[in-house]
Amino acid sequence: QVRLVESGGGLVQAGNSLRLSCTTSGRTISSAMGWFRQAPGKEREFVAAIAWSGGSTYYADFVKGRFTISRDNAKNTVYLQMNSLKPEDTAVYYCAARRSYMAARTGDEYIYWGQGTQVTVSS
Repeated sequence: QVRLVESGGGLVQAGNSLRLSCTTSGRTISSAMGWFRQAPGKEREFVAAIAWSGGSTYYADFVKGRFTISRDNAKNTVYLQMNSLKPEDTAVYYCAARRSYMAARTGDEYIYWGQGTQVTVSS
């Protein structure tokens, strides 16, 4: 079984930055990883994804130029650097892993999920 644990969330003022981390443990898999988020009363939405190699990344339009996804496979960790945060970025952020080297934008293509970390951006 693969376990994903997110960390790094918190309360920040608009314009500031946070870096989320997602560390995997358990059965090692060579997988693409993604970040998703869900705000209260809204559906889960795709944020960013990265291939196993790190060579391919995808971003939702609303985070392009502000968020950066990266990974350190030696540490089994994926990061989401979030800059210029806005109040509308407030949500629970989840990392996810899929059984493929290739990144994907759809949540249904991911089979392992973390418990989430809360990000709150005040105005």
